[in-house]
Amino acid sequence: MIEGSCLCGAIAFSAERLDGPIGHCHCDTCRKAHSAAFATTAKVKREHFSWIRGEDLLRAFESSPGKMRRFCSRCGTQLIADWLSRPYVILRLGCLDTDPGQLPAGHIWVSHQVPWLQYGADLPRFQETFDPEIAQPKGSL
Repeated sequence: MIEGSCLCGAIAFSAERLDGPIGHCHCDTCRKAHSAAFATTAKVKREHFSWIRGEDLLRAFESSPGKMRRFCSRCGTQLIADWLSRPYVILRLGCLDTDPGQLPAGHIWVSHQVPWLQYGADLPRFQETFDPEIAQPKGSL
């Protein structure tokens, strides 16, 4: 079972399994909606998805014709997107509380990728964050 929740914890959901590959979406709307370089998503059939709590706190924004982005009205966390006419929802994997048990299959909509995005083994990695007091990385791996 896969479980997820919003930042404030008011809304939670479960999914029996992922019904599509995990992808990093770089489209303009995902980037803007998540305020991130890309959003990590996967499809789940509606019959494999359920709200655990807080469904009454969901709000929606129609980001493109027929596509509803559903988010928490308290903290703003994007949880799913869906087209009512399609048999699946699109989970926003950044809000998962459990491991989905698979790795991303690739990047989509890279034609929209921001020019400043850089990822991979060549970037330094840190257990937590940079130390802003001395502007030097701490906890480098």
